[in-house]
Amino acid sequence: MNGDVKALEDINIRVRARILDYIELMKPELTGLSVLTTLCGFYLATTGRFNYWLFFHTAIGTLLVGGGAGALNKYIERAYDALMKRTEHRPLPSGRMTPLDVLIFGISVSLIGILELSIFTNLLTGFLAVLTWTTYLFLYTPLKRVTPFSTIIGGIPGALPPVMGWTAARNELSLQPWVLFAILFCWQMPHFFSLAWMYRKDYARAGFKILTVMDPSGERTSRMILGYCIGLIPSSLAPTLLGMTGTFSIVSAFALGVGFLYFGILLLKFSGRSEPEALGKVNFYSRRMFFASLLYLPILMIILTLDKV
Repeated sequence: MNGDVKALEDINIRVRARILDYIELMKPELTGLSVLTTLCGFYLATTGRFNYWLFFHTAIGTLLVGGGAGALNKYIERAYDALMKRTEHRPLPSGRMTPLDVLIFGISVSLIGILELSIFTNLLTGFLAVLTWTTYLFLYTPLKRVTPFSTIIGGIPGALPPVMGWTAARNELSLQPWVLFAILFCWQMPHFFSLAWMYRKDYARAGFKILTVMDPSGERTSRMILGYCIGLIPSSLAPTLLGMTGTFSIVSAFALGVGFLYFGILLLKFSGRSEPEALGKVNFYSRRMFFASLLYLPILMIILTLDKV
């Protein structure tokens, strides 16, 4: 009896571990933010009675497309992940899963998500999902090893989710969803570049030609971060100016933007210098910038949602 119980416990442990591996493949942090911004776009686009069934399918479809793309990205980059300390313990480089398993999972989940959006929302949203999926996997992913401009290209699929949420609710494109696109696009650059600075040695070891690898003093990276922090302020004010949200959101967005910009200014202040103390400050403020970005986006999306006109 004790042997049967132990065997059952071992099976449960292995099943839970495999489920957690599949969740990890889907890049839950990144996918979660995509779903959040998609649903924000959906809610802001909704007029009249709220369609909870459509809202549900939009959330599930976005989750599956984003998660499938994340899994396939890890499949494509499995050899490079094995070279980086930050990613060497992922399911593929660690040997916990086989490449074939991940490939089948990623394709299956992606197709189900695209079909979910195409059938249960509308074809326009399904098309945007395909556009997001293809640009992420077949432009951004390979270009990371070719040019530092890959980050700019990667900002396009990263900023499309709120547009998908808008089209899921309205089945049309107008100026308003592109304002949400601009917010996400500008936010991504400080978010990614601060992370890439923190792990620049890892990226260099894996052969990625991103900006932080080619910028030893951090000056170009800091200028890029500061520029997009500045651009984020008018972008985040635009929803109120277009009548999408009320006064509370424009005041809050401005305060959030100024706070975010403050970290960018401090980062630039110490960049471009070779002394160890200055580089230490750049490392310190890039970490602060990254964690500030993790707070900025969810807070702003929640404020825009609560203050919808």
